[in-house]
Amino acid sequence: MKKYGLLILRIAVAFLLIQTLYFKLSAHPESVYIFTKVGLEPYGRIGIAIVELIAGILLLVKRTTWAGAGISVGVISGAVFMHLTKLGIEVQGDGGTLFYTAVFILIASLIILFANRKSIPIIGDKLN
Repeated sequence: MKKYGLLILRIAVAFLLIQTLYFKLSAHPESVYIFTKVGLEPYGRIGIAIVELIAGILLLVKRTTWAGAGISVGVISGAVFMHLTKLGIEVQGDGGTLFYTAVFILIASLIILFANRKSIPIIGDKLN
């Protein structure tokens, strides 16, 4: 069960990261609003989309799952931080959907990273 649970988490996180690319790369008004409010429009929006694409792909490859999860933790930590400091929980009447999705991705990525800690080159064999 553990094996399939982690696989489902990996697929879910990768799907969510990759699914948001459409909104970021098509300059969807909500995405432009968010990145303008945090001072990262347009280069931050596009750059973060590329990083999320890389993380999503790495999560789907068993050998690089640890890297995808680590990148995801980093980028989504920034998203959660921005929600808590500049954006608020609710953005443009979404009921907090973006924030709660980011929290889910962060927690799931931390679980995936912890479960794959021994796969990390150089330091993985020292982690218990």
